Amino acid sequence: GTVLNISVSDHDRPDSLLLSWDEPEGGAKGYLLALSSLGSGTLLQNVSAGPNTTSFWFHGLTPGTCYEIEVTATLACTDTTSQTITAQTSPSPVHNLSLSSGGSSVSLRAAWAHGHGGRDGYSLALWHSHSQSLVSNVSLLPSASTFLFDGLLPGSEYALKVSTLAGSSQASTSVHQWTAPSIPTQLRLSPASSTSLVASWADAAGAAWLHLELRNLLTQKVSTTLSARRGLTSYTFQHLQPGTHYWLGLSATAGSLTVVGPNATAWTYPLSPGNVTLSSAEEQNSLQARWSIPEGQRDFYLVTLREGQDSVPTRNISVGGDNDHVTFHGLSPGQQYSVQVVVVAGPYRASAHSTAAWTEPQAPSGVSLSSQGSPHSLLASWEEATGQGYLLVLSLAEHPVKNSSLPRGVTSFTYEGLHPGTLYTFEVSTVAGPYTSSPRCISNWTYPLPLEQLTLSNGGHSTSLQASWRAVSSGSTGYTGTLRETKSQEPVRNVTVGNNWTNVTLENLVPGRQYTLEMAAVAGPYRSPVRSATDWTYPLAPAGVTLTNTRRPMGLSAFWDKAAGDVDQFHLQLYSKSHAAQRNASVGPNTHNFTFLGLSPGTQYFLKVTVLAGPYRSSSHFATEWTYPLSLANVSVQPGRKPQELHVSWVESGGGRDHLVQLSVAESLSIIRNVSVPRGVSQLDLEGLVPGSRYRVEIISQAGPHRISSQTAIGYTVPLPPRSLSASPVSMARALAVHWETAPGHRDGYLLSVLQEGSAALPRNLEAGKDSTNVTVPQLEPGTCYLVRIWAVAGPYRSLPENITSCTVPAAPTNLSLTNPGSSSELYTSWNKPPGGRDHYHVTLYSLSTRSRVQVQTLSPDALNTTWTRLEAGSKFAVQVTAVKGSLEASSINVTQWTYPLAPVNLTLGSPSASALVVSWAVVAGGAEGFVVDVGDAASGTPVGHTVLGGDTRSHILRSLSPGTRYSVAVRATAGPFHASTPSLTHCTRECDALLQPGVL
Repeated sequence: GTVLNISVSDHDRPDSLLLSWDEPEGGAKGYLLALSSLGSGTLLQNVSAGPNTTSFWFHGLTPGTCYEIEVTATLACTDTTSQTITAQTSPSPVHNLSLSSGGSSVSLRAAWAHGHGGRDGYSLALWHSHSQSLVSNVSLLPSASTFLFDGLLPGSEYALKVSTLAGSSQASTSVHQWTAPSIPTQLRLSPASSTSLVASWADAAGAAWLHLELRNLLTQKVSTTLSARRGLTSYTFQHLQPGTHYWLGLSATAGSLTVVGPNATAWTYPLSPGNVTLSSAEEQNSLQARWSIPEGQRDFYLVTLREGQDSVPTRNISVGGDNDHVTFHGLSPGQQYSVQVVVVAGPYRASAHSTAAWTEPQAPSGVSLSSQGSPHSLLASWEEATGQGYLLVLSLAEHPVKNSSLPRGVTSFTYEGLHPGTLYTFEVSTVAGPYTSSPRCISNWTYPLPLEQLTLSNGGHSTSLQASWRAVSSGSTGYTGTLRETKSQEPVRNVTVGNNWTNVTLENLVPGRQYTLEMAAVAGPYRSPVRSATDWTYPLAPAGVTLTNTRRPMGLSAFWDKAAGDVDQFHLQLYSKSHAAQRNASVGPNTHNFTFLGLSPGTQYFLKVTVLAGPYRSSSHFATEWTYPLSLANVSVQPGRKPQELHVSWVESGGGRDHLVQLSVAESLSIIRNVSVPRGVSQLDLEGLVPGSRYRVEIISQAGPHRISSQTAIGYTVPLPPRSLSASPVSMARALAVHWETAPGHRDGYLLSVLQEGSAALPRNLEAGKDSTNVTVPQLEPGTCYLVRIWAVAGPYRSLPENITSCTVPAAPTNLSLTNPGSSSELYTSWNKPPGGRDHYHVTLYSLSTRSRVQVQTLSPDALNTTWTRLEAGSKFAVQVTAVKGSLEASSINVTQWTYPLAPVNLTLGSPSASALVVSWAVVAGGAEGFVVDVGDAASGTPVGHTVLGGDTRSHILRSLSPGTRYSVAVRATAGPFHASTPSLTHCTRECDALLQPGVL
């Protein structure tokens, strides 16, 4: 089919649709237009259009309704072409659109009436007019006709556009409206000065405009109006009247909406009054306050009267705001006042003060002038009077002496340095500011001076006392006093004298009694302080003082007689010239004897008895006596520094004038020496005595007429050491013989000490009688050196030692042997070690053959053998071993031995006759003790005989042989038990003297 390209538009006409199409190719004979309701299909309009028509308006349609339009074109040959399209009319806008706040500052309500026709829904857009910002965009159902916008800003203009939606079309309607303005809060109106007020508020953002109206409440006139844009939160009103009450009203406007806000009142500060003064009024004790009226308004004046330096409020008066003075009556006299004038305007005040002013004072009451017992001062006092201070005048005989000004609060004053006993007049006035009251007067006396240097003295008299004093310098009219017994306070007599008296004597008093005199100077109605003096009459000394010895216990008894008069006590002084300490004793007045115990023995004491009466003493004559001395203790007799001296010492037991040292030989009682030593000496050296002697010492102590002996002490002088000490060994006795010579003096014996040198053993001690001059020390070690010490002994004391060193003879070696080991040139010697010590051995070998010393060996002390070599063969030797200790020797016995001999050589035989054979031989070296020629029958071997020959023999003739017989001959060399033989030779004797050829066997 042919496309018609149908289009529909409404051109903003909600009740019409403009239908347009394209003419088909070849044209059309006409068109048939059918408009139906979409959905129901109801034909609403059926319209024909001629050819050449390409558009058509449908009117009278319902706005916002969907329609179906069919366009049928009639073509040639009765052909038709149809095309259907749907279209919707534009919606109708709402009617009667309104936007109202309803008095709300945060919401707006939109309301409208539905437009004719249909719609799909509504779209609401709310804009904030000032900021042009979209606040809300809402879609609503087509049935909605109202909508509430909340959460809006107070006092703001909003624009609302309501769009009716129908398909893609819409119809909009707009409206503008303001939210109600919000009322500002916290409105305050306060003064900034006397001519300005500051208004402030909060929450002012909710109004487009603020309107302020300031009104003077006194005149009810508007002073200032003000319109302010949104955001202003304060404003200062200037050029106002001081002290005036103002009212401030505030309203908020937003568009055509106005809301009346809060109001506030405030006062401007008032101005303070000027030229405030306070001065005396005509009436007594009255003051008038005046001031200048300040500019502006005020409610009233508050006038406060203040009293004293502390400005304590005493009166308050309120007067009208037009007044400029006020008078205060009935004020305190002599008081300082000031006034404060306060301008009151509402709650505010402005004040000013005056300078101080005074009321006229009154003179003080209760005035007194007291001496208080003082001769140089008067105490003036008065009762406190109201005022600034006091003026004091002190006069003497109508002549001012001293003027003083004192501050308030002082109610007394002491005048110093006044004349004693003088009448003074005192005047006191009250001073208050420029005013001074009339004076109050009073008179009084100073006290007279007391007596000076009052003394009471007995002057050494037992029955009278003299009083004296120094006259008072001024103000005294006389003196009066009373003499009393001090102990009982009983008055003895009264004394009254004129002022020119300075002493008086009091007679007929009791000796040794204490009296007190009380005296005072008199001047006018007053008496000076009492001066007193005390003294005793002089006591009488005691009589009949004696001192006797009680001996046991060691003491002295004192006795005395009491004299007339009073006695406080008796004081006993016992002292000795030999002792610094003194014994004092005090006894009552009724005691007449006293015993001193525990005194130093052997001491002369002096006693003085003193009567005490107060400070005075009267002493007796001295009595003296000795205590018995004690025997000396610890008497010791020791040897002196030299053997001829003794040292005597003792301990003094106390007392005594001197000591007598008596020396006697102990064996006899005859005194050989008396030595007197003074007391205090406790030792004595006795010289020129016999060394080593026993002495007896007795010491006699003397004290006055008394004597006592000490215990007897025995002592020794040190003996002299023996002389010419010598010690020599006792041969073969293992002992030392000690000899000495006797030294001068005596001794009880001798003590010897023998100590082996180099040994840790204790020494041997021996004793010898006092007459001995030698001693043998036995049982010593042989060959050992000893230190011999000897002392002379007397009692427990020894002399200085004498020393000597000596050695014992060493022990000779034993079991000496000399043996031949089978050698012709060696011998072996051995021995046993002897006891004791030695330095070494001397071993000597003697040749007995030659009668000479062959060899000497020195061997160590521990050697026990030795070997001799290179000896002569066939010789006899003797050996001796000697132990040597220093210069001392001990030799063993001699032991002999032979070396083996050498066999003879060159043995020859010859027969000089039928009965003889001649034997000859030679010796190679050394020698022999002898030779033995042995002869035997050669045939039978029977010995025929042997011949012993001397060592010097070299040949021998054998006789008495059988002729023609063969003999066997051997020659032996002999040396002691040893021998060496030649080989045997045979030879025949001659037969009948036939000649035998030698060498034929």
